[in-house]
Amino acid sequence: MLSDLYVTGVKLDREIPAESYLYNLPAIRHLRETDELPIRKRVTFFVGENGIGKSTLIEAIAVSMGFNPEGGTRNFNFSTADSHSELYQYLTVCKGVKRNRDGFFLRAESFYNVASNIDEMDAEPSLGAPVIQSYGGVSLHKQSHGESFMALAENRFGGQGLYLLDEPEAALSPSRLMRLICLIDDLVKRDSQFIISTHSPILMAFPEAEVLELSEVGIFAVPYQETEHFRTTKQFLNAPEQMLKYLLE
Repeated sequence: MLSDLYVTGVKLDREIPAESYLYNLPAIRHLRETDELPIRKRVTFFVGENGIGKSTLIEAIAVSMGFNPEGGTRNFNFSTADSHSELYQYLTVCKGVKRNRDGFFLRAESFYNVASNIDEMDAEPSLGAPVIQSYGGVSLHKQSHGESFMALAENRFGGQGLYLLDEPEAALSPSRLMRLICLIDDLVKRDSQFIISTHSPILMAFPEAEVLELSEVGIFAVPYQETEHFRTTKQFLNAPEQMLKYLLE
């Protein structure tokens, strides 16, 4: 059956050298053991412990799709530090029959560099409108981290797009996360697709999303209520004093 998603799966099409750190990275190890990791929903979450390979995988998908490794649209070509992995060289992104008209790759750790590059482009003489007009008209450096990310999502994400977000919750308060859920819902209704790596149980609750839990034992689709993130957060919020007593004594 033909898919109307822009990305329908990922797979390794070349053997990763055993001496590479990628070889034993849990998420990549399990990707080596399967023919293809399917992407089946308009919103897909990669969740798992730190160091499991979520960000490495989403970065490789972004680079394979033509995005700048440090973030931005396909038109961004700046390079501040050559810190991205070589996983994209071994990865094939399986695509649907449709092509996205818009797109953005967000890396929380390098969003500062994206904001700097926008300011630098606008400092150059140009006959066109300033780039920052597509981001709300105010330099992203003149806003807080959370405000600048919301300006990006509210103004730059235009629909019919592929949006790859690496830990967007790093910038956002719980109320802003709920606002982001509303924006994602609106963009999905406008023919967009999201692939998001996250630790946020709030984001994971997005209706009809697929949560792929990356772990030492495999990659599994799970209800968000069964993720370690949700269970641990719920346990803490249900009895914070008891949990703190257990942790600190």
